[in-house]
Amino acid sequence: MSATGTSRGTGRRIVLWRHGQTSWNLERRFQGSTDIELTETGLAQARRAARLLVSLRPDAIVASDLKRAAATAAELAAVTNLSVEHDEALRETYAGHWQGLTHDEILAQYGEQYAAWKRGEPVRRGGGELETEVADRAAPVVLKHADRLGPNGTLVVVSHGGTIRTTIGRLLGLEAYDWESLGGLSNCCWSVLGEGARGWRLLEHNAGTLPEPVLGDDD
Repeated sequence: MSATGTSRGTGRRIVLWRHGQTSWNLERRFQGSTDIELTETGLAQARRAARLLVSLRPDAIVASDLKRAAATAAELAAVTNLSVEHDEALRETYAGHWQGLTHDEILAQYGEQYAAWKRGEPVRRGGGELETEVADRAAPVVLKHADRLGPNGTLVVVSHGGTIRTTIGRLLGLEAYDWESLGGLSNCCWSVLGEGARGWRLLEHNAGTLPEPVLGDDD
């Protein structure tokens, strides 16, 4: 998706950028708040994405303090000369006993819990956080930094797939049950929220290239 709100000078923007690849991503192993580093491929993804995102002329960068997000953010900081503010509230969902397990192991050991989560029920996966609790801690941090922007400023938030999805859902005013309708983010892809007349709008989702304006009636 794209919209003219992605053009500079049409209100504040929030770019929510997922970290690059890790070894646990490749193994389909649940990371959660476990502090896993980027692979060499993940670092290359971050460098490539940073060269694209610099064209959006970001004004501020805030990131999760976990290594995979911090290293991703550092690549954008290097090409923008901006400093990065790290905040643990932007960490990935803590998922207790699920963390470190592969997808197949989770299905085998916690199959009903996984199915309940997919049905949209409030589930403490592995005894960890509810998705609404993740949004409760992450969304206010994003809004705090967005409020510091100038009228047409751009904030880049470097975080994790689950945290980004719940934060987008909260900022769009969606019910928690509907957050699953937002597809996941690929490694080092991003989503863009723009300021509209009725609040934040989703302008780009799971993008890996620079946004293009919409030329039509629904801009």
